[in-house]
Amino acid sequence: MTDARLAGKTCIVTGASRGIGRAIALRLAGAGARVGLLARSADALAELAAELGGPDRAAWASCDVADPTQVAAAAVALRAALGPADVVVNNAGIVVRAPAFSVDDATWRRVLAVNLDGTFFVSRAFSDDLIARHGRIINIASIAGRQGTPLLASYCASKHGVVGLTRALAEELRGARVAVNAICPGSVDTDMLRDGAPGVAPDMTADDIARTALFLATDAPAALTGACIDVYG
Repeated sequence: MTDARLAGKTCIVTGASRGIGRAIALRLAGAGARVGLLARSADALAELAAELGGPDRAAWASCDVADPTQVAAAAVALRAALGPADVVVNNAGIVVRAPAFSVDDATWRRVLAVNLDGTFFVSRAFSDDLIARHGRIINIASIAGRQGTPLLASYCASKHGVVGLTRALAEELRGARVAVNAICPGSVDTDMLRDGAPGVAPDMTADDIARTALFLATDAPAALTGACIDVYG
């Protein structure tokens, strides 16, 4: 039986070209959504959009989420292709593994720009849609947004910021009936885990996180907001 829980809805997914973002896009499309895909890799996005059903079911825009001008232009393009957004999933992220005080200024700022600023820029770009449609924002944070991890200071700082932003936006948008929640995954079988924690055995697949995102996009009560769902032992 076809899952039609998101029929007629438009969902935006950042970092959609691989890993958790790709898995989330597949789950949302499987539930009937039209899916807008954002990432920097145009080839991977075009391939995924075709897999999701082509222009009637998916659209993509190559975009660096750390650049607010690119984000604003991508939002216009995706809205024109798919209509206003009902759900935004902020998944785009990068990780740098190094001793904290060896991280240079540009690298430190780049990690925070992608992981934290990008979450804000994308949420802001679709905020009018979400407020008008009582939509949902789902931020992919991390276990690193809950605790400290050696050699991942910039990543931990950015993901703690995502948790704080999630909670602040949840309160600010409560009156508009926009639910804002975060998922904090532990070790997921992705390239990011292999980059950030080489040798660590993954506890779950990207689809495990995608199924959690689907719950927040569909079955979760609208009153569930400001939550940070820890998906780790």
